[in-house]
Amino acid sequence: MSRNLPAAKEFIDGILSGDRMLLSRAITLIESTKREHQDLAQEIIEGCLPHAGNSIRIGITGVPGVGKSTFIEAFGNYVIEDEGRSLAVLAVDPSSSKTRGSILGDKTRMETLSNHPKAYIRPTPTSGSLGGVAQSTRETISVCEAAGFDTILIETVGVGQSETAVHSMVDFFLLLMLAGAGDELQGIKRGIMEMADTIIINKADTGNEEAAKRAMAEYKNALHLFPPTESGWIPKVATCSAFHNKGIPEVWDIVDEFMRHTKAKGFFDKKRKEQASYWLDESINQELHRVFYNDPDLKREMESYREQVQQGQLSSYKAARDLMQIFLNKKKK
Repeated sequence: MSRNLPAAKEFIDGILSGDRMLLSRAITLIESTKREHQDLAQEIIEGCLPHAGNSIRIGITGVPGVGKSTFIEAFGNYVIEDEGRSLAVLAVDPSSSKTRGSILGDKTRMETLSNHPKAYIRPTPTSGSLGGVAQSTRETISVCEAAGFDTILIETVGVGQSETAVHSMVDFFLLLMLAGAGDELQGIKRGIMEMADTIIINKADTGNEEAAKRAMAEYKNALHLFPPTESGWIPKVATCSAFHNKGIPEVWDIVDEFMRHTKAKGFFDKKRKEQASYWLDESINQELHRVFYNDPDLKREMESYREQVQQGQLSSYKAARDLMQIFLNKKKK
């Protein structure tokens, strides 16, 4: 990115007017680890926050080969063309150092959606910790909302804890599954199923309808074993064929029903506030980590303590306490 960056106000005005170029440059600043970029990014975010929050945030995850890119294209086109909405698609994938996540690789397959004037597709950063990538994605949501996108789709591309990170920044969490791939309840963590507000069985194509129906029944039975949700929402299970564009309107109907239900119960706003609080804690943790590990004096001390721990001369807990005390004493001076 050029050193001759526009001022924060120019970024904010451009984002609010729908300037895609300035929006993309602002997101690049948000994703940057350079301190000067971060300072400017925070100014931009602060300016965008009063104009953010007016969207439906949908998280999507699924097993490999489930057809996420095909589903995103079909669902995204329906949301834009039939519901008259505008869509931003983001990804969370800290593990991808080369492909920049599946979104970038699949943009050629999502040809219609990626070229639609009311859609904006942004790949994940090329590398970084889950915490850093997830934090930048959450901040990117705010600037996309300020740019006028009223539907935000966040795809979890990586594995492991990325589903939890995405769940902590969305209103609705959608789990895509396949039918006819052996025992439908194998290979999916209970924790991910518990997070799901709906399970959609994709690729319910010709010749696969019966398997999809059986899978739907199995998932419905499995969901009954979970404790009731705080909002009182009962997770739905449905089938679709994204490739043949079948069942997509029904998926949107479930999202719409969920939004009406949670807003009527007061749960929607409560969850948004809880998520904001959670990300405050995460931001503090990340900043403490950055300041602590970047201190040059502590780096030297740490090597000595690390060696003592490795030699069994000192417990890791005592070493951590001592290092933290050194750190705090420095800050008092």
